[in-house]
Amino acid sequence: MPRGPIDSHCHLQSLTDDECSEALDRARERGVSGFLVPAIRLSDADKLLALCHQHEDVWCALGVHPHDAATWEDGDEARLRELLADPKAVAVGECGLDFYYDHAPRDVQERVMRIQWQLAVDLDLPVVVHNRDSNDAMLAVVADRDFAALRADFHSFAGGLGMAETLIERGFSLGMSGMITFNRADNVREVIPITPRDRLLVETDTPYLAPVPYRGKPNRPAYVVEITARLADELGTTPEAVAELTNQNFFQLFSKASAAD
Repeated sequence: MPRGPIDSHCHLQSLTDDECSEALDRARERGVSGFLVPAIRLSDADKLLALCHQHEDVWCALGVHPHDAATWEDGDEARLRELLADPKAVAVGECGLDFYYDHAPRDVQERVMRIQWQLAVDLDLPVVVHNRDSNDAMLAVVADRDFAALRADFHSFAGGLGMAETLIERGFSLGMSGMITFNRADNVREVIPITPRDRLLVETDTPYLAPVPYRGKPNRPAYVVEITARLADELGTTPEAVAELTNQNFFQLFSKASAAD
């Protein structure tokens, strides 16, 4: 039987234990074949690693989200390095910049992101990048020679054509979320034709951004099936082909997941 799509970005830690079990069961029933759960803060790590070790098809990224950047303390870099040695921790993140909410000072967001990106380069791990209303600042860091070897998934990408072109040139991947199903999200869909097929990932961003026809409801990993179907429409192919393609892309980028599988 063909493997269904992997949800490359779902915050299962936002659910209760019962909700998480139900969400995983429902997703598997629909053919979803894997789940990457990105941390928001370092205090997520023990719970996420325990969840991953309970399920063969669940992996995590560990790091600090820009919303929580101001919580970064001396010693956190060493702690994160230690946590990332776990075979189920396949990426650094979710980290990045968010100038829409500005929950942390912008200079602090960038400093904490840079620390995490450097750690990813040192450990040869990819980063899961959050970018909202911060294109110029993000592109300036992307251009830094210190990060020439960085591998990245710019998740739930909505940065526009110009930014997409730069990220694609750098070899980064773009995560397609439920936004590609929104009626008014032409700015998201327009990057699909210019994105090399080997740079595409699919994700739900559970519990946010539920795709049509679930808009207004909490998102769940099972709905990556709808996202995959819409991406297939945009590419002029089948959902099965997109699942196979994006799964290959997932294991190419998150190669540690393949080794741990």
